[in-house]
Amino acid sequence: MASQSAFISYLVDQLQLIGPVVGRKMFGGYGVFLEGLMFGLIMEDTLYLKIDSDSKRDFEALGLPPFTYPRGNKEIALSYYQTPEEALDDPEMLGVWANRAYLAAMRAAAEKGKKSTRRV
Repeated sequence: MASQSAFISYLVDQLQLIGPVVGRKMFGGYGVFLEGLMFGLIMEDTLYLKIDSDSKRDFEALGLPPFTYPRGNKEIALSYYQTPEEALDDPEMLGVWANRAYLAAMRAAAEKGKKSTRRV
């Protein structure tokens, strides 16, 4: 699918503003990674960014939906929300949103690390 590849290339190029971002094929879409942490998800020409309790309300205030997928009779929502449309055409704005998503991914990884050390 040429448009999907072009869209992914475009986004990865735009996201270089925040660091050496890479896209990796996964789950029928692409994960967006910086320094080994996934902070974005590209599905069907839509970029979703990692959220947490610090950033979720900003996405919801703009009416941006979470990434969801069907599992049985339920819709499962992940902690990734759609990026504001206008940010896709504004590298600086995209950088701000992406940095916030990367910070959310860092906080999630730190929390996960705390939980795994508690089990030891």
